[in-house]
Amino acid sequence: MARTIAKDHDHKRTRILRSAARVFAREGFDRASMSQLARECGISKANIYHYYDSKDAILFDMLDSYLLKLRDLICGLDLQDLSPADRLRRVVREILLAYQGVDDEHRVQTSGMSALPEEQQRLLRGYQRDMVVFVSQIIESAAPDTFRDDAAKLRATTMSVFGMLNWFYMWNSGADKGAREDYATLVSDLTLDGLKGL
Repeated sequence: MARTIAKDHDHKRTRILRSAARVFAREGFDRASMSQLARECGISKANIYHYYDSKDAILFDMLDSYLLKLRDLICGLDLQDLSPADRLRRVVREILLAYQGVDDEHRVQTSGMSALPEEQQRLLRGYQRDMVVFVSQIIESAAPDTFRDDAAKLRATTMSVFGMLNWFYMWNSGADKGAREDYATLVSDLTLDGLKGL
């Protein structure tokens, strides 16, 4: 008879992933140990192995959960009745708000993904690419004549928007909702006004 899943299985798994994000962000994935993860989690190493067979499996599940949730949130926004400019404003705001409280996951995404097998990296980069394409389409719709037959310029503009958002994450990680919304307005204004001069 198959063993039943404990009622708190998902809660414990989430706790392991959040603890792992803190340890990987603080120590670096290569230096972090399962013993450190167990201490951070407040459970035994054996209990962690009940959920994950390796540190690599934890890293992948953490990044997969984080990036899939972020991708689905951003790409799933209902923007149908908004103008292109308001679509950009909404998406930029939602990205910054989604970054709140996940500094460790975000840091591990940038520093630890390369430790995973190429197939897993491809899947995770696919989530990132989906968001980039989504934002790129919104930017293009805000200034279609600017980007006609110039995919390189559109990509550079899109990645510049993400660069501004990631700058905020790196230097203002503890910012509250109001500060994030204010900066989202600034990024949107800079982008939309800048499009007129391209």
